Amino acid sequence: MNSNVVLREKSECRFELYKVILVLIFAFCLLLPIGKMLLGITGNDFGRVFSQPDIFKIIGNSFTVSLTATVITVTAAYLLALCTERVSIKGKSVLGVIMLMPMLIPSISHGMGLVILFGNNGIVKRFLGLNTNIYGFWGIVTGAFLYSFPVAFIMFRDIMKYENGSPYEAAMVLGISKRRRFTGITLPFLRKPLISIVFSVFTLIITDYGVPLMVGGKYKTIAVTMYQDVIGQLDFGKGSVYGVILLIPAVVAFLFDLFNKDKGNAGFITSPVEPSQSKTAKIFAYIFSTAVSIFILLPIFSFLILGFSRKYPSDMSFSLYNLDRVMSLGGGRYLLNSIIIAFFVAAAGMCIAFITAYFTARMKKGISKFLHLTAITAMAVPGIVLGLSYAIFFNGSIIYGTLIILITVNFVHFVASPYLMMYNSLAKINENLEEVGKTLGISRFRMIKDVFLPQSVSTLAEMFLYFFVNSMMTISAVSFLANTSTKPISLMINQFEAQMQLGNAGIVSLFILIINLLIHTLTALIKRCVNKARQ
Repeated sequence: MNSNVVLREKSECRFELYKVILVLIFAFCLLLPIGKMLLGITGNDFGRVFSQPDIFKIIGNSFTVSLTATVITVTAAYLLALCTERVSIKGKSVLGVIMLMPMLIPSISHGMGLVILFGNNGIVKRFLGLNTNIYGFWGIVTGAFLYSFPVAFIMFRDIMKYENGSPYEAAMVLGISKRRRFTGITLPFLRKPLISIVFSVFTLIITDYGVPLMVGGKYKTIAVTMYQDVIGQLDFGKGSVYGVILLIPAVVAFLFDLFNKDKGNAGFITSPVEPSQSKTAKIFAYIFSTAVSIFILLPIFSFLILGFSRKYPSDMSFSLYNLDRVMSLGGGRYLLNSIIIAFFVAAAGMCIAFITAYFTARMKKGISKFLHLTAITAMAVPGIVLGLSYAIFFNGSIIYGTLIILITVNFVHFVASPYLMMYNSLAKINENLEEVGKTLGISRFRMIKDVFLPQSVSTLAEMFLYFFVNSMMTISAVSFLANTSTKPISLMINQFEAQMQLGNAGIVSLFILIINLLIHTLTALIKRCVNKARQ
């Protein structure tokens, strides 16, 4: 008996050591680069930034355009979530796929799509004779909507799935009006999740430089200014100051999520909310969802027109010229780089996130809380800031200029969300399983292998998909780190945009979209097979 106790204590000590190792990994890969970037900022750097005559205008531009786009995006996403979750309409699965597609291409591609459609020689502008100007404030708002809308929609939809329908049934029996039901039941339920969504969307928009780089014109934002100073002028000092400014809203959002434990007032769901059968609601739902779907798909379809036209807009005949040019400029090699990076990020990230989530969700003693905090800290760091910090911290090191640094920065950039997926999944499993296993003489490793892994296959597939898709399309985190031999294909979009070769950029965007759709389809098939096997 005593020998068993000693073995258990040794095992627990070994797991605590693993936790320490994970904390050190996260500290080395995230905290140290960010710390070096911040400590490297001098008073002269702040002076050079804030002495610029237009700096406060640029900061004001960023917050104004981000706030406007956030309000429009969140409102539209909530309405569409109502249409899909609260109204009995057909085609919800198709609608879900359409809403996912903008998340599979870089933000700069959305801006490019708007240029193709509504620019000076835009398809829509030319054929309809519209006198529109896509460049400037409203161009950024429109592009930001396309880029961030799917995120807000998915968050709203997932929240609504867990709303209890019993209060609404009781309110109907009591004859309470729809307005009172909305203010008395819906708003209290959505209040805290809504704030989280607003913060998430706002942070996503204000830290993005892809859309404003394409359609901003003379309307400058902080993210674009930071990108131009670092990439164009290699001014890391000023770039770090801009990074600090961009960190502020991201850190505020992170702290809110960290301390906002109550995600709503929903408790145990006794009955789901019944979808409305109202004809008026159905008509509105069909019209609104169709309009949003068309608006989201138009930029993506424009890549097909532009990419396979001989020379837009003078020669619209079908041609593989742009495809041949992309491949001749190394598109195949860069696509392979992207796939290699995405695969290793997904494979390693999935394993590390699972192990970390197991330690924090199932072994809450010791430094588990600190490990949990370090694992989710990456949520507070925008990709463009993280990439800059890596360029400063690892410059001259053995991994600088290799695929390893690109894999590492992508892992750190995206680890928080997959980690939380697995953390929430493992936390829902009966907390007494380990104690039962100890009583039966079953080790933790056997429990993980025979119980937790089989239970988590679906979540593991989602984690792999999240890592892979985002690593394929990211630009901000790798812009400062890639060279000609390690460049992922997403950076070719920046290259072609700078040369106004939008047809070539359209082909690259299609490459990324097709690969991500294939991975998404494969993941969906795996999840379906797992669910069938369980049944």
